Amino acid sequence: MNHFAALIDGLLLTPSRNGKLRLMREYFATTADPERGWALAALTGELSFAEAKSSQVRDLAISRVDPELFGWSHDFVGDLAETVALIWPEPSASPSPGRRSDVPTLTEIVATLGTASRAAVGAHLAPWLDALDATGRWALLKLVTGSLRIGVSARLAKLALAEWSGAEVTQIEEVWHAIRPPYPALFAWLEGRAAAPPTGELPTFSPLMLAQPLEEADFADLDPDDYLAEWKWDGIRVQLVARGGERRLYSRSGDDIGAAFPDIVEALPDGMTLDGELLVMRNGEVAPFNDLQQRLNRKSPNATMLRDFPASVRLYDILREGPKDLRDLPFIDRRQRLAAWYGGAPRPRLDLSPLVPFDSWEELGALRGAARERGIEGVMLKRADSLYVAGRPKGPWFKWKRGALTIDTVLIYAQRGHGKRSSFYSDYTFGAWSGDRLVPVGKAYSGFTDEELRRLDKWVRDHTVNRYGPVREVTPGLVLEIAFDSVHRSKRHKSGVAMRFPRVHRIRWDKPFSEADTLESLERMVT
Repeated sequence: MNHFAALIDGLLLTPSRNGKLRLMREYFATTADPERGWALAALTGELSFAEAKSSQVRDLAISRVDPELFGWSHDFVGDLAETVALIWPEPSASPSPGRRSDVPTLTEIVATLGTASRAAVGAHLAPWLDALDATGRWALLKLVTGSLRIGVSARLAKLALAEWSGAEVTQIEEVWHAIRPPYPALFAWLEGRAAAPPTGELPTFSPLMLAQPLEEADFADLDPDDYLAEWKWDGIRVQLVARGGERRLYSRSGDDIGAAFPDIVEALPDGMTLDGELLVMRNGEVAPFNDLQQRLNRKSPNATMLRDFPASVRLYDILREGPKDLRDLPFIDRRQRLAAWYGGAPRPRLDLSPLVPFDSWEELGALRGAARERGIEGVMLKRADSLYVAGRPKGPWFKWKRGALTIDTVLIYAQRGHGKRSSFYSDYTFGAWSGDRLVPVGKAYSGFTDEELRRLDKWVRDHTVNRYGPVREVTPGLVLEIAFDSVHRSKRHKSGVAMRFPRVHRIRWDKPFSEADTLESLERMVT
């Protein structure tokens, strides 16, 4: 456990991507099975402990230290795991009965908590916390409570495996869904001790091909005759896989999200791998993204949810048909095969994304300019001869998104962040004027530099008027210019509207808060 704790502590404190990759490579190279396999599961989000809850950790800490002291400490530190790790009393040199002095392994933690009841979790955690140092305690609590936010994505962990072993990251992703923690067959293959784990007829994920943002300077080197265009729909990119009698719906990162969309999974025909956009659609029209959000991250949607927010997938591409892998065919050929397959029989819950005919970049630009009125994000450009290559190669595919909308708002509330931001007020709720009062219209967590974050944090502390746990209410005074992709009607928000991808565009230290925009201005932008 100490080795794993040192890894995630280093990952949290290492800002650079290359530095994180180096730390993970070294860990995989110097740690034995199955310990490194469980660590990989933790880094990729494949390890969870359903019976371990934050409230248990809080109660455990209060049983060892003064509750008032704990409350003040938690308020100051902001992060529960960090607070408990620092305040937990060091055991005496001679452990009392029931306590232990040996540090647990990850393997032991997984085996113990994997079968423990909720009532027994605290009894297991206490002796482990006694045995570990502050860093180890922090790592243990982050692991078991599912809050391991250290700036490492599943993709980055797989890339570290690839760099360490010499395998291609796309090869690792191809077999990922055919293996299970602690991945003995994966490590045996990566170390050259065995063949690659067989995927057989399993519905495994194929890494997606992604597009480069299109810059104005790119047009000089692009011939419109070489490209096909299609709309960039405002949903989430997905991959539909049906093989061997099993069906999966994967997100762009390879997560299986089928449980939230059983209506889509049931519609998949066997033997196919399809690429498309997950949307809510009514009568052939794409609903606002806010409607799709009602369906996302739900473990089992009820009948009302399925009826009121009917999901569909608008298809872009075909990757496999029966036993044939089509990724080495040109896009124009894949597109023709997709159209032929789609038109061969009724395809409930599936829809073919239309191509956008154009003769010049100017004509396509005019079509893109009118896209917002239809709730479309922009256009995609794909070379007619492009093969389906995993990752984001430069040149074959481009995304030409519509410009962002902006509005001046007033900071109302601030909340502590997570991970390395747990000591800063980095999550901001902002409002717009409705008459003579400010109405909350959204939240933003990004768009500012580290230096701007420090300055914002100080401003929040200096202008706090009320506290609600980790949240501070501030006196109106600071204007945040917010950029966002679109705005939709929403019954979930008091303002009646919800923004798509809000982020801080500029901090208007110079602007009087009375000159911020109104709710009426935001409502006029509703799609």
